[in-house]
Amino acid sequence: QVHLVESGGGLVQPGGSLRLSCAASGRTLSGEVMGWFRQAPGQEREFVAMIRWNSGLTYYGDSVKGRFTISRDNAKNTVYLQMNDLKPEDTAIYYCAVDLNMSAMSTYSRSYDYWGQGTQVTVSS
Repeated sequence: QVHLVESGGGLVQPGGSLRLSCAASGRTLSGEVMGWFRQAPGQEREFVAMIRWNSGLTYYGDSVKGRFTISRDNAKNTVYLQMNDLKPEDTAIYYCAVDLNMSAMSTYSRSYDYWGQGTQVTVSS
């Protein structure tokens, strides 16, 4: 069992920045993949970014590439999502998730085993 808790969401103006955090408990992460997804009202859940815990290898969705950065703090068992140059279309609930598969990295939400409760990000002037 892995428990994930997101924080850091809020209201920000276009062009602004936010940093989301996701703290994991119940398991010391080693080779798992941590991912961030988002879901806007009426839309399907969208892949944002992921990171392989042991190697630090990262991968991003096309809509956030160059603006968002995923990172992790091994000592804190926490993954971060730094979001810069935010746009109104980034407005969504952001979820972190963990994929216990240590041999692949997936952008599909169905591949992930545990999810946080989500944190709202609203980009508006």
